[in-house]
Amino acid sequence: MEFDNDRPVKRAYRIEILCWVLLALINPLVNSITIFFHDAKIWWFLFVVNLFLLPAYIFYSAVIVRRFLYGKKYRQSSILIILLLVIIQLLLFAIYSLIYDYSSPIEQAYFTYSFSTIIRELLWSIINMLLATGIYFIKKALDEKQLLHNLEKDNAGFRLKYLRSQLNPHFLFNTLNSIYSLSLQKSDKAPEVVVKLADLMRYLIYECNEDKVPLYKEIGFIQNYIEIEKIRYNADVRFSVEGETNDIMIEPFLFVSFIENGFKHAFDNAYTNAFIYITIKVKPGQIELSVVNNTNTDLETQAKKIHGTGMKTSKGILELLYPTSHTLNIIQTEKEQSRTNELRIRNAKKRLESLYPDSHTLDVILSNNAFTVSLIIKNTSLGKVHHN
Repeated sequence: MEFDNDRPVKRAYRIEILCWVLLALINPLVNSITIFFHDAKIWWFLFVVNLFLLPAYIFYSAVIVRRFLYGKKYRQSSILIILLLVIIQLLLFAIYSLIYDYSSPIEQAYFTYSFSTIIRELLWSIINMLLATGIYFIKKALDEKQLLHNLEKDNAGFRLKYLRSQLNPHFLFNTLNSIYSLSLQKSDKAPEVVVKLADLMRYLIYECNEDKVPLYKEIGFIQNYIEIEKIRYNADVRFSVEGETNDIMIEPFLFVSFIENGFKHAFDNAYTNAFIYITIKVKPGQIELSVVNNTNTDLETQAKKIHGTGMKTSKGILELLYPTSHTLNIIQTEKEQSRTNELRIRNAKKRLESLYPDSHTLDVILSNNAFTVSLIIKNTSLGKVHHN
């Protein structure tokens, strides 16, 4: 879209241009075939004449139809239509009179100023006006469709910003809670956590304002978060990254809610020998996130916990960006027997549906002593880093 004095100037639609081309061709084409089939030299003249009159029909479509006829100003539109018809006929016969003396007898019969000629040209003018009216309504329908698309896009953008604004404070709140716990313990590790928090804040303020960020920066953000949690909890926390991450772009905070959820399950109940293993694998054609942690919470409580604010916000973001479909399975496993039960992780699912509707798989496996989240996203849905 171009701009003229800060106002958007819409470009013509391809189908609109095609319709105007057809309007310019139909009159000379029909008359050339039916009257001057063996007189090829007159074909170009008929086309040039109709092309010369084309601005009059464009004016009729853009002004008379749009401002008067569509605006139900029937008296004014009738007067303008009659006036335009008269002007077109005067222009036609002025042009015809210029070449009358240089024409063959068949051509002179076509260009003669007579009642039949006037009727013929009036009928063609009316046909062209009807076509121009149809072109106006085609353009109007396309404009409305484009406007609706832009409104939906803007609405999705505003909602996306709102959801992200919810995610950032939620994440910071949990991190501040970690610092608060260390300060109560009078831990010497508190200053280190503050430094890590500063790095997190730098990322939140300066790095993740774009729609997508480099994957390696998101991984650095995750590493800082994990380091804070490792300082806070004395547990077996492992984080590994496999594959090449430099050339991949990804949405901010796509993984962190699942990782944060894993820490919540592992440590909220002071489980002895707590562990959490986090792996990000970049493979040809896909990215895999795996979060495995233990918990002593019963299965029903585990299922309820995955409806937290962070997961909910993640689902909302994904649903906005890629709103078609995705696969989400939750498998609960007992120690002695296993059974499958589909649940809805409402929060995480929204985010996944929005971002990667057909390009990811999310499996959540619950058991009496383990909780596993597996997220798979195809690289074809992710952006690429553009190097200068």
